[in-house]
Amino acid sequence: MSETSHPAFDLSGKVALVTGASRGIGAAIATCYARAGARVAVTARSLESLQDITTAIETDGGQALPLAAHSGDRDAVNQALIEVEKAFGGIDILVNNAATNPHFGPVLDADETLWDKILDVNVKGYARWVRASVPGMRQRGGGKVINVASILGLAPGEGMGLYAISKAAVLMLTKALATELADDDIQVNALAPGFIKTRFSAALWADEARSAALNSRIPQGRVGEAGELTGMALYLAAPASSFTTGSVFVIDGGHCAGSLNIGG
Repeated sequence: MSETSHPAFDLSGKVALVTGASRGIGAAIATCYARAGARVAVTARSLESLQDITTAIETDGGQALPLAAHSGDRDAVNQALIEVEKAFGGIDILVNNAATNPHFGPVLDADETLWDKILDVNVKGYARWVRASVPGMRQRGGGKVINVASILGLAPGEGMGLYAISKAAVLMLTKALATELADDDIQVNALAPGFIKTRFSAALWADEARSAALNSRIPQGRVGEAGELTGMALYLAAPASSFTTGSVFVIDGGHCAGSLNIGG
């Protein structure tokens, strides 16, 4: 059954590929797209980690193709696109979601190997997936790219400077690709989530003291749920967003807006 009956949000006949889809934001988006009618390829570093999301989509009546592909491995990325083409004929929608953050602390304390790992996966990895996907999208008459960034790409958080740098780069990558691919009818946009309750961010919300401090800075007084991003993710994948490209959509419970309040 479609996620929505409105044709502008119908993904029937479309093929989506979602990276980092084993859990959290990626799994929520993949599930949403499947319910809206798309066939969905889901990727992660291991096939085993994709078992739950694949089973959930198929049990719900959708079609899912699990693929092991590390965003830092160009050959694995290219092979994944070959497998999707064999199974589904190509892709129309790419969601770049897979990311890593092995460093917490001051930027200048990060060893160069950590810089290399974070930028290779979080920035170059996104570019790898787009590069591999665009030829097929051109053949299919257009497409959609949704890059999952972060509000930390707009303003750094304490101890998260290096990750924030990578997400700021994702925002500029989104704008650059949007202009370069516009003639191909490929729209490229970014989601900038605030703090979302996933395993990736558990160090911030699972600790009671840290959670209370974080919630106090969010006007809605809580962190978000992964499912609260899917409405915008669906819009950006669907025909409804045909004139939307190069944009950044902040979904953060008012966190960025609230941080500007300096009154008592």
